[in-house]
Formats: sequence, C-alpha cells, structure tokens
Amino acid sequence: MTVRLRRISGREDKRIGTRKRKGRYLENVRKHWMLYVMVLPGILYYIVFKYVPLTGSVIALQDFKILKGIGGSPWVGLDNFRYIFSYHDFYLVLRNTAVIAFYKLIFGFPAPIVLALLFNEIRLMAAKRLAQSLFYLPHFLSWVVVGGIVFELLSNQGIVNVIRGWFGYEPVLFMQTERYFRTIVVLSGIWKGVGWGTIIYLAAIAGVNPNLYEAAVVDGANRFKQTIHITLPTMLPTIVVLFLLDIGNFLELGFDQIFNLLTPMTYSVGDIIETYVYRAGVLQGQYSVTTAIGLFQSVIGFALLWAFNRLARKTEQGLW
Repeated sequence: MTVRLRRISGREDKRIGTRKRKGRYLENVRKHWMLYVMVLPGILYYIVFKYVPLTGSVIALQDFKILKGIGGSPWVGLDNFRYIFSYHDFYLVLRNTAVIAFYKLIFGFPAPIVLALLFNEIRLMAAKRLAQSLFYLPHFLSWVVVGGIVFELLSNQGIVNVIRGWFGYEPVLFMQTERYFRTIVVLSGIWKGVGWGTIIYLAAIAGVNPNLYEAAVVDGANRFKQTIHITLPTMLPTIVVLFLLDIGNFLELGFDQIFNLLTPMTYSVGDIIETYVYRAGVLQGQYSVTTAIGLFQSVIGFALLWAFNRLARKTEQGLW
C-alpha cells in the first residue's frame, strides 16, 4: 500500500511539474511573441523546403515512373543501391568527389581564417574597408561568370600562357589537362568564397576583450604572439562549428562550379556526384538511381558529422 501511494505521488508530482513547464513556456511565448514571429518564416522555410521533400526519398526504393507517381510506382527494395554499388563509374565519381572535397577542406577551410587574421592587423580603416570590399566582390559573381573568367585566363592565348611565353615556356591547355583540373577547382573556389567566409570570423574577432591585448602588451607579447594566444583561442568555438558544418556537407561540392569548369578531357578527374546525378537523373530520367545516390551521400555526410562532433565534444565544443 505504501509503495502504491509513493507511485501515485510520483506521478502526481510529474504531472504538476509538466504543467508548470508548460505554463512557463506559454508565458515566455506571450512575453516574447515578436521574437517567435520573426523566427517563424525560417521555421516554415525548413519545414516546406527541407523536411517535406524528405518524403521523396522513398523513390530510392522504387522503380519510379514519373507518370505513375510515388503511389503508383512499383517497389524494388534495395535494388537501386545494389545497382549503384556494382556500377564501375559510381566508384570513379565517388573518388573524384572525395578527393576534391578533401583538397577543399585542407586548403579552402583555413583560407578565410588566415584572411580574417590579416584583416584584423590592418590599422588604417579606409584601407581595411577597401581590402574587404575587393575580397567580398567575387562572392556576388555567378559561377557562369567566374567560369568564363577562368577559361579566358587559362586559355591558349590567356594571360597565364602569355607570361609563360615571356620566359620561353610552351603554352599549356590548362582546362583540357587532367593534372591541373582539381587545382583550378580549389583555387577558383577559394578566390570566389574566401572574402565572404571571413565575415563570421571577423565578428568573432570583434568580440575579443581589448583588455586581453593590453595585458599581453604589458607582458611583452608581440602581435604574432597575441594572435596565437588570444585571437585564435577566442575564434576556436566558431572555427569548430563551421568545420563541423563543412564536414556535414563533405560530399556536396556544388553543381555550378564543376559543371562550368568541366570539359570532356577532364571527366576522369572532375566528374563528381552532382554532375553524374544531373546526367543520369535529369537527362536520362533515372530518378530512382540518382535518388539512391543522393540518399547515400546524405548518410555519409551525417556519419562524418556525428563522428567529428563526438571528437569536438572532447574539447568542450560541438553542435550538440
């Protein structure tokens, strides 16, 4: 009887606690309703354009017929996954995607950090704003425009080959040569996005307490030591979060850049998952196979994000 009374009392306490939490939550919503209204469009965006389309992933388990729709298409189970894993070109595409993604992570991710640190050292505000504007500008150019600029610069009569000619070297068809393609992809990506990527890091640097720098100067630390021991540790949480977000999109290089730089002579080193999905899914109508590839891509990204987040938690950082 005593045990039963304790159980009833415990349940009643839980109900009371739940009601109190709901009351506090509703009171918080009533008090800060304008903030909830402001965040509502973002929530609706993710629901409509991110979560609702997830239902289309069932196409990966069907022999999808566009005229029959999801409801009328026959189910084939894991046949589409068996097909892509037995298809030779899939491993070529996966390897190209992984290699280019690795190069972008190694060389592209630190670039905004270094640039933000360099911007932070510019003392003349007019020069700092001019430099920032010049580095931000490429972000607003489409990859069609950037691709045209790259082709012109690296063409047979482009400025790069003209300069090579001054030193007695023969012209090189950079955009038609496999050995240069991945380097061109990484460097053009850095040029286009490095300035825009510094914005968040500059905001993190702006939050550093100036008293820390003053104390470092009193202790005799030069600018380099102040950067290493004050600025970088302050930026570390931001660096970890952005690194985890990049890892989550490791196999998602973006269709625009590769499609505008790819040539038939560089398919063996430049054909990635997005360009393959475009050819097989859009041009050839293999919707089920390309959906299976996209699902595989998402699973790999989530696994990498989960693994690296576990590592980040050991340094008391991480997304969750």
